[in-house]
Amino acid sequence: MAAPPVQQSHPDDLVRELAGPPGWDLLPTAEPLQLVGPTGEQVGSQLRLPADDVLLDLHRRMVLGRRFDAQATALTRQGRLAVYPSSRGQEACQVTAATVLRPQDWLFPTYRDSVAVVTRGVDPLETLTQFRGDWHTGFDPHAHRVAPQCTPLATNTLHAVGLAHAARLQGQDTVALVLLGDGATSEGDTAESLTCAGVWRAPVVFLVQNNGYAISVPLAKQTAAPSLAHKGVGHGVPGVLVDGNDAAALHAVLTAAVARAAAGGGPTLVEARTYRMEAHTNADDATRYRSAEEVAAWRDRDPITRLECLLTDRGLLDTAAREALSAEAEQLAALVREGTTQEAEPDPLALFDHVYAEPTAQLRAQRQLLAEELAAPAGDDR
Repeated sequence: MAAPPVQQSHPDDLVRELAGPPGWDLLPTAEPLQLVGPTGEQVGSQLRLPADDVLLDLHRRMVLGRRFDAQATALTRQGRLAVYPSSRGQEACQVTAATVLRPQDWLFPTYRDSVAVVTRGVDPLETLTQFRGDWHTGFDPHAHRVAPQCTPLATNTLHAVGLAHAARLQGQDTVALVLLGDGATSEGDTAESLTCAGVWRAPVVFLVQNNGYAISVPLAKQTAAPSLAHKGVGHGVPGVLVDGNDAAALHAVLTAAVARAAAGGGPTLVEARTYRMEAHTNADDATRYRSAEEVAAWRDRDPITRLECLLTDRGLLDTAAREALSAEAEQLAALVREGTTQEAEPDPLALFDHVYAEPTAQLRAQRQLLAEELAAPAGDDR
């Protein structure tokens, strides 16, 4: 039997409830906001459940994202990718971050946010280009409104605030959503970004995916604050604490934060408590700093299983739909496998293509010299 209908949300309602003038409270709630419990039960009363079609779309994208992530991880173990930081377990954060944005908004991802990049519409093979070592960024950032994946911690927070503030000065309706981990909140760049965003009321949403560890450093050794969401207070930026494995709650909170920023309400700092199920990267041994029991406990809070239980109980997801989705995910994995078997053919002259918008005379001379050397017959050492 399907569950009884529930009151579902509209973005305008969320703005009024959470982000209406003059803005929501600076201090976050003591416990993470939730809509769906670990076994799919509906919980919480501070948010409204997104519409059924939104929930189904979130579930589909999380399933596809996990299959993409698993395939990329396997390719790394086979030596077909140089490195790949898995986001398994963080699918709710990845998918909602991309889906709440409007076409004109920008996403600023980190190295761990490939699923968010693919969800935003970037070709999966182009997303993996830099992890193969073939190119700096395999996609056109402007075409997708997705910045290059950032490896240095927290530098993308500066980029997001700069772009959002510039867009506002130019009268553009643009919001920037920047992804960062708990480790990045310990960096000075994050503090500077929050300060500038607060002073300028920049249209920026900071989404902290708190997965418990900055590589091997646990959160308790990074901060004594009650939550990372509390870090917004000193910068005049509202903080929101949400269950990072609850896609429904995340979608409600981030939709409101984006709407608030677009309406001129300023930035929001959202902390999503989640967990990284895999090692930091393929070069990391996670067993050295966390226990199997801890990982198992978080496996029981799986974001996909949680939403799937809710959809099944509400009569929105049946066996046929799950099988069709599984087949779609396998098609995606096959595309990624086949694409990464094709070796790239690098052009040495491409080294000079994007150093400056207009090449300098020195660069043109160097390029010409290299071109002549490449064109010279074998054995010609002139």
